[in-house]
Amino acid sequence: MVFTPGRPFFRSATAIIALVALSATSVAPAFVTVAAAQSAQPRAQGPASVADLAEGLLDAVVNISTSQTVKGQDGDSDSGPVPMPKVPEGSPFQEFFDEYFGKQKPGESNPSRKVQSLGSGFVIDAEQGIVVTNNHVIADADDIEVNFTDGSKLKAELVGKDTKTDLAVLKVDPKKHKLVAVKFGDSSKARIGDWVMAIGNPFGLGGTVTVGIVSARNRDINSGPYDNFIQTDAAINRGNSGGPLFDMYGQVIGINTAIISPTGGSIGIGFAIPAELASGVIQQLRDHGEVQRGWLGIRFQPVTDDIAESLGMTSGKGALVAGVIDGGPVANGSLLVGDVITKFDGKSINNVKDLPRAVAESPVGKEVDVVIVRKGKEQTVKVTLGRLEDTDDKGKGKDKPKSQTDQDEDSSQDVDVLGMSLGVLDEATRKTFGIAKEVEGVLIIEVQAESVAANKRIEAGDVIVDIAQETVKTPEEVAKRIEKLRDEGRKNALLMLASKTGELRFVTLQMN
Repeated sequence: MVFTPGRPFFRSATAIIALVALSATSVAPAFVTVAAAQSAQPRAQGPASVADLAEGLLDAVVNISTSQTVKGQDGDSDSGPVPMPKVPEGSPFQEFFDEYFGKQKPGESNPSRKVQSLGSGFVIDAEQGIVVTNNHVIADADDIEVNFTDGSKLKAELVGKDTKTDLAVLKVDPKKHKLVAVKFGDSSKARIGDWVMAIGNPFGLGGTVTVGIVSARNRDINSGPYDNFIQTDAAINRGNSGGPLFDMYGQVIGINTAIISPTGGSIGIGFAIPAELASGVIQQLRDHGEVQRGWLGIRFQPVTDDIAESLGMTSGKGALVAGVIDGGPVANGSLLVGDVITKFDGKSINNVKDLPRAVAESPVGKEVDVVIVRKGKEQTVKVTLGRLEDTDDKGKGKDKPKSQTDQDEDSSQDVDVLGMSLGVLDEATRKTFGIAKEVEGVLIIEVQAESVAANKRIEAGDVIVDIAQETVKTPEEVAKRIEKLRDEGRKNALLMLASKTGELRFVTLQMN
């Protein structure tokens, strides 16, 4: 059978079973009859072979080996020379400790050593010599070498890497080796139950082919902000990282990245970065050596059913804006704390994870339409995206609540409501609880145990910024807002809270 690109290769087989009745008085003739019947009918077959498919793809998959120089620890610690570990007399490991520590004199540093690792990759451009792999395969490597199925090797240089999606692009000299390339397919069309093939370098064994199915889609394994993995039961092991996951058309629909395993070996739960996410990242790495992602400049949180009910929404879909970054793209007031984003640039935001993916895939500087729910009414605002910088510090401590007027501190007294004792946030209480000067609102002085507030992990020192999207300045205003919500028939009160450092979050408290 010949593999034809563009046509599915896998097929089911039909097993033919012959049933023959045997007579106790004619055992020998019956035996001959059975044998004759078996030889006369077609032999049962299993699923169609994938040998032709694998043969056409193996040369495009490479093994990637890296080496890194690791400096040894100093021979001396703060308390003196590092002593040789104590091992039982006659231990089989004695000679190894003697050999290592016997060469080290007191006060000397341990020698540097080479650490090597193995992974997988695949060629996507034969003319340019472009190879794709995982970032964790080549991270911190001093030397990168690409090994081909015929045993030849080429040095590789790093074109670019992206830690957020764990992807890296390498380049080899195409003049030194004849390369075979594969293409990305449309991973969005992959269905649960479709057959897939993984090729890689498990445990350093070289080109290894395994077959399975798509077990699930859109998996979030908490490995990064853009998790959207394809799950497969095709055997993936250590060393498969960076290798391709093919569909039965011979196209790459995923890049094998992670497994769940208590033993380190495959238990049939592997994850691949979908081609629809990877292809755009890889193109940017080729063009710029880095990934330029759109940035909205907000902090957000999920819309729970309680929050949805408090906002007058019918379902808990979308992303709730919990903070606006000073100097960010929406600091001009186009988005406000308390808005719920339901659509971004035409893409529905059903889950809170949908928003960062949609924003990151949008070009920097693009003006996009954002559909929001603000105070129970749907509207569309236009936002021009900034650029997401690769720093964990961006926007820390810069969440900006809605503007508030100065408080009349002398006119307020402590109030108890929903299991919370509330007081005025003045200079004295700000100092007592260690609250940042930019935080404004009504101070929570104490939270009663087993109250609705305690169950939502509200703590003394938190500050109520607004209730039901209306700012509050005094404890009395908090009590009045709660009573008004009760009169309106509301079951829950939506509170925006600020931590001592100013980070905002929303919680809902039952009022019955």
